[in-house]
Amino acid sequence: MQIKAIQWAKELSRVPYAVYADTNVRDIEEAQIFQGPTWNYLCLEAELTEPGCYRTTFVGETPVIVVRDNDGEIYAFENRCAHRGALIALEKSGKADSFQCVYHAWTYNRQGDLTGVAFEKGVRGQGGMGESFCKSDHGPRKLRVATFCGLIFASFDEDVPPIEEYLGEEICDRIERVLHKPVKVIGRFTQALPNDWKLYCENVRDSYHASLLHMFFTTFEINRLSQKGGVIVDESGGNHVSFSMIDPAAKDTSYKDQGLRSDQDRYRLKDTSLLAGFNEWPDGISLQILSVFPGFVLQQIQNCLAVRQLLPKGHERSELNWVYLGFEDDTPDQLKARLKQSNLVGPAGFISMEDGAVGGFVQRGITGANDKQAVVEMGGHDVASGEGRATETSVRGFWKAYRHHMGIQE
Repeated sequence: MQIKAIQWAKELSRVPYAVYADTNVRDIEEAQIFQGPTWNYLCLEAELTEPGCYRTTFVGETPVIVVRDNDGEIYAFENRCAHRGALIALEKSGKADSFQCVYHAWTYNRQGDLTGVAFEKGVRGQGGMGESFCKSDHGPRKLRVATFCGLIFASFDEDVPPIEEYLGEEICDRIERVLHKPVKVIGRFTQALPNDWKLYCENVRDSYHASLLHMFFTTFEINRLSQKGGVIVDESGGNHVSFSMIDPAAKDTSYKDQGLRSDQDRYRLKDTSLLAGFNEWPDGISLQILSVFPGFVLQQIQNCLAVRQLLPKGHERSELNWVYLGFEDDTPDQLKARLKQSNLVGPAGFISMEDGAVGGFVQRGITGANDKQAVVEMGGHDVASGEGRATETSVRGFWKAYRHHMGIQE
């Protein structure tokens, strides 16, 4: 299957607006990306601490149960009863010896096997399933599961490469840099986005916009393009890292000279303890944003750590699940600093509040422009790692991976 009606330029630096708005595209994405040879983030191992602990989530728009069994292994299967298609588990999380569909009481074990059918033999010699019915022939689809640094990924595709190969050495190193010891969940929420999922994927990979859209970054010198940093893009293009280091000497006049709205001196914090963190990263990197194709993000902004799971939700809508993290050995003061800094991100965050709106601005702005293309040319036309962050190389990387999985010829 290919997107045949949309005209693609040869260059990765051009993206047709129709790909964000065409309703037919979503079905192809679901089949070839989310149910294709990709690893999709499900949850954290820290959220499944004991046998029976489970969470319900999604791969693309397909509902999924992920659960730890008595053997210590983690299993994932569709949250869909093999009988009539109802959800098997209704809660977001819990602990269960088994799962029973509320509709007709069909029962499944923690590995997704159908183990019980209510009145399978009928009642008083009447009804029931036929002699040819075999429970082992029925059940929800099971997914391959892989873990890396406490992150749980799953795939519907048997041919997806091993998780370490899929991530690549540099991305693995950068995940290990942040998740270097056992974590604990310190907060979570879900954010509705008024735009196609791919617009948020671009936003996360767009190091060019960060200090232009987010005034908080430049006002408090957390992130400026003149600071030391860089961008890493893996060979597939789909996985990336953007990072920077706070450097007061980098506060030059480059933003003011261009009359940018992000260069403002009139904003102040009444409580500056929000930015009073602690020295945690010996490499001096104060901001690292990492993404894994298609929809996973790992964030370190000073001492604020989080994972984000991006999910498509039909036409021109998506959902962003945030989980804030600390480490199990955090002191009370370190935990307090992380919780305060959590106000930097999220739908009302001092930094990322605008990200929840700007995708909607694009979605609304491209209405009626299906024959036009976005220009993604900052830093050139290619996909490559580098030291400069005034670039859209990671965005082009996303589209390189997207085209590959969608079967679009370059």
